[in-house]
Parts: sequence; structure tokens; C-alpha cells
Amino acid sequence: KDVEGRVQEIRREIETSDSDWESCMTMNDTWGYARNDNNWKSADVLIHNLIDVASKGGNYLLNVGPTELGEFPEAINERLMIVGHWTSRNGESIYGTSPGPFKKLPFDGRATVKGSNLYLHVFQWPAEGLRIEGLKTKVLSAKTLDTKEKLTVTEAAALPGTIYVSRPAKLDPYATVVVLKLAGPPATQ
Repeated sequence: KDVEGRVQEIRREIETSDSDWESCMTMNDTWGYARNDNNWKSADVLIHNLIDVASKGGNYLLNVGPTELGEFPEAINERLMIVGHWTSRNGESIYGTSPGPFKKLPFDGRATVKGSNLYLHVFQWPAEGLRIEGLKTKVLSAKTLDTKEKLTVTEAAALPGTIYVSRPAKLDPYATVVVLKLAGPPATQ
């Protein structure tokens, strides 16, 4: 909740209706500038919120409050620079996408879709490796969106619909985006 008691939240489930929705949030605890409100959300939280909302079919409305001089506090500028830098490299996985096809992923992250591209936003790379379960559509290729590093996809022989994606050489500190090029729109079991 913000200081006025309003709830700032993101829907828990993927939005499957045709209605538009958005999640309105502040960068700290107030909707306007408040000199004493220094409880800033981290760049990690802002990027993860953006990804979370996109993965559920929504719009992320982020409020920024300028000072009485019309300037943003440095904390806002720093965070917006980081978010802007991340989206300049990974925006394809956010803008114009649809919700991912999975109700739950076996790793800390989210998924979005655009055409036959399945974007996996990995917040923390799993120690046991990146595993996707229940994907029926054939994977043609895999790469990181930011660095374009080609990744290896291995199908689990004993578990139909389960694939493993190799770990990239460099992980993004906020969210590594893996693009799976599929033979068609993603279908799941």
C-alpha cells in the first residue's frame, strides 16, 4: 500500500479476457513528490514488475513525481536510466507481446509471446539448469535477446514436452531474456 492506503498491485493470474488492464504504481510510497519519502523501489523491482505485468497481458503505469522545480530526484533518474537501458536491449520481449502460455514456470521468471517467438525472462538462472515443461511446439532455435548468444536446446527423452536450455556465458543482472524461435505459436500440454 502507498501512504494514502491505496493498494499498488499486479494481478496474480494471466489475463485471458479481451479487456485491457493496467497496474498503476509509484516509484516510492507517494503519488506526488514528498521530500521525506525515500523508500524507492529498486531497479530490479521496477524491471521485474514491468515483465510481470507484460507476462499477464497488462500495461505497467509507473508514476514519477517531480519536485516543486519540475525536476526528478536523482533516485528517479538513476532507476529510469537502468530501466531504459534494459528495455533498449530487451524491449522486443515486452512491447506488443501477449501473455506467456504457462500458468507456472519451474524457474524464477516469466514468459511472453510474439508470433512464434517465446520469450523467457529469467530473473535468476536455476542452478539445475533452465527447464521448460509442457511445450508441445517444436523449438527451432534459442538465443539471448540482448547478446544474441546462441543457446543449445535439449529435449528430455523420458519427459515429452520438457526441454532444457543451456546457460549463456553472461547473465543479465536484472533479467536474462531467452528467445525460443518456435515452429508456430506456442502450444502447451
